[in-house]
Amino acid sequence: MEDYNKIIESLGVRYIKSKNIKILQPLTVENFYDVGNTIILLHKGEISYGEEKLKVNEGDLLFIPGGRLTSITYGRSNPVKLTNEDLLNNRDKFFSSNLEPNQIGQLPDSFSYVTFEAKVFDSVNFFASLDIPAFLITDGAKLSEVIVETIKEDLTESPGKARLIKLNTERIVIEIVRYILNKQLFVEQLATNSTYFKDPRLIDIFAFIKKNLGGDLSNKVLANVANVSEDYVGQYFKMLTGINPQDYIEYQRMEMAVNLLRTSKKSIREIGREVGYKDTAYFCRRFKMMFGIPAGKMRRRESLMNI
Repeated sequence: MEDYNKIIESLGVRYIKSKNIKILQPLTVENFYDVGNTIILLHKGEISYGEEKLKVNEGDLLFIPGGRLTSITYGRSNPVKLTNEDLLNNRDKFFSSNLEPNQIGQLPDSFSYVTFEAKVFDSVNFFASLDIPAFLITDGAKLSEVIVETIKEDLTESPGKARLIKLNTERIVIEIVRYILNKQLFVEQLATNSTYFKDPRLIDIFAFIKKNLGGDLSNKVLANVANVSEDYVGQYFKMLTGINPQDYIEYQRMEMAVNLLRTSKKSIREIGREVGYKDTAYFCRRFKMMFGIPAGKMRRRESLMNI
């Protein structure tokens, strides 16, 4: 348990967004994806997920780790099948955002969600590093309460709003980790995770990558950081994390690109260069391959989701 306390203490948590949504007509998003972690609370109606169409009961929560492709169906019958990109272009036909705090949980066919970042040592997406699928959280009354409170707070302009949202987001992360531990879910992944975060050389590599995403991150450079041979560093990294370093670097670069699309007005070319891609066309191809939509449309999606 002490190991998990250390991991929790090392987590850097950042709130991204939250909404209360009313479903206007049934739909299936075949390739839901976000670099952030998303937790969905179903108030009324029906949601199912995964290839098996597992049902989320009213009052239960669905947790989708960042970086996981997941199929989600909203609504009861004859859903329209859409990709992320299709939904982007037709969002208003399927969803409406509720801006009335007192109506949260009262509207038919409605759900709430919070999207957030949780990084170990401010470098590694904790839940993505576990390589776990989306999963259901039942008997999560405390977690549900915090989610609703977070959305209500986001709809106000009261003093201390940002601080309370940050505290609530940290509480959400802790409640999810507690649920995983109490239900003994993903035991092997957690054991592996707690082990490799103790390796100081790996932590040095994570920190170096984070600080130099726009620069040279070849295996030769990483080998010098970890003080191991260039031939061994890729094997060493994969042995501890389950992923080769260049794949991890690309994920971190794309995650940073999404954050810049959300928070800045920089051009696609500027963002590509900032995260280490000198060739804008190549950056755009890799971005679409990873997220299923072009970088420009990702920015538009974020704009629409904030309406």
